[in-house]
Amino acid sequence: MTDLNSDIFKTIDPEHRGTTSEEVISQLREMIHRGDLRPGDRLPPERDLAKMLGVSRPTLRAGIRSLAAVGVLQSRQGAGTFVVKSDGPPSLDSSPLRLMASLHGFTPSEMFEARQSLEMAVAGLAAERATSEHLATMSEEIAGMYASLDDPEQFLVHDMRFHQTVAAASGNRILTSLMNMVATILFDVRRKTVKRARDLKESAEMHRQIYRSIRERNPEAASSAMRAHLMLAQKAQESEEAEDGAAATTSDNGSQ
Repeated sequence: MTDLNSDIFKTIDPEHRGTTSEEVISQLREMIHRGDLRPGDRLPPERDLAKMLGVSRPTLRAGIRSLAAVGVLQSRQGAGTFVVKSDGPPSLDSSPLRLMASLHGFTPSEMFEARQSLEMAVAGLAAERATSEHLATMSEEIAGMYASLDDPEQFLVHDMRFHQTVAAASGNRILTSLMNMVATILFDVRRKTVKRARDLKESAEMHRQIYRSIRERNPEAASSAMRAHLMLAQKAQESEEAEDGAAATTSDNGSQ
């Protein structure tokens, strides 16, 4: 960690001062591109940085939040704000994709198709590149699934962690970030209906098959097992949503 020379921060054009966080984002990004800001660097305290850039503190906070959302900056309570230093995949905020989905009317089937394409690719790569640590984590999450067959919401947490581990095992940070962004949206949707899940044991078995294929270093089998699992997951979610809708209709009719 290094303390930065305040001279590297340039005052933002007064025409934009205090009106938008975009100028803050643009300047900090440009400083990272130039190498003025490096992984692990700590930004000056908020009060000082706002003064250096010539912006209001709320504007500065908004810019920092935006860069933190896409995995560029990280705020640590009591320590400050740092340029992210990590060999892992960046953590992408799914909000822009959610907004696009709302504006353009992306259908659930389109979201699942995107997830399927991404996850089949990462499963195949994971079969080639997974480390012993990745395999151990996958095994632990599967054990967690079996231990929570009677607790759908907890099962879903282990499910999500398993998929994130498979993605990380692919060794491709771009695919991993994109997969996690799409999967997070579908996870949030599923969380609302998973309490009506019928056969979580079958889902756990399919996760185990994915794991075995990866452990056996069989990319084709891993991709195929992932495809079969996601097709089942899509049908399960559609069934849960239909049942949820029917229950809501019955409740509305009963209250009239």
